[in-house]
Amino acid sequence: APLKSIFLVSRPLEMSAKKPVPFLRQVVPVRKKVQRDPRFDDLSGEYKPDIFMKTYSFLDSIKQQEKEMVQKQLKKCRNVEQKEKLQRLLNRMTQQEQAQKKQQKLRERELSLKRQQRELAKQGKKPFFLKKSEKRKLELAEKYAELKRSGKLESFLNKKRKRNAIKDKRHLPSQKNL
Repeated sequence: APLKSIFLVSRPLEMSAKKPVPFLRQVVPVRKKVQRDPRFDDLSGEYKPDIFMKTYSFLDSIKQQEKEMVQKQLKKCRNVEQKEKLQRLLNRMTQQEQAQKKQQKLRERELSLKRQQRELAKQGKKPFFLKKSEKRKLELAEKYAELKRSGKLESFLNKKRKRNAIKDKRHLPSQKNL
């Protein structure tokens, strides 16, 4: 007898075919799956780049191995289309690597500034926080020093001059109007 009651509850409701279907009929509610995006969900915890980088540092070695494999394939490859494809992939890999290094440098710079502020606070001095423009100036100065060290400063400045000259030309009145 108890088994019969279980089957009665879970079976669909029988309705007469002769009666018209009511406008607001009762439908069995189905629990909708709520999809979570871990990037924006609090359940996943707070994103801390330092911890993330330490946890997934093994990926860097894997990426390096993949890059070496692509380089080997590029040397062996004879097909022009395949070679172009591999070259694009290699370029993308190097760009991602450079971007990651740049992000790491930014993070380290910010951390060093925070440490300095903490030291000043411990000494009893009032903390001083840099504005965005000041941070940008420091970044430019660092870039300048790095370019000077590597010997690419002159070419960089020439490119910058050309770019600025083109921008200035655009703002000048054209010869047609004179």
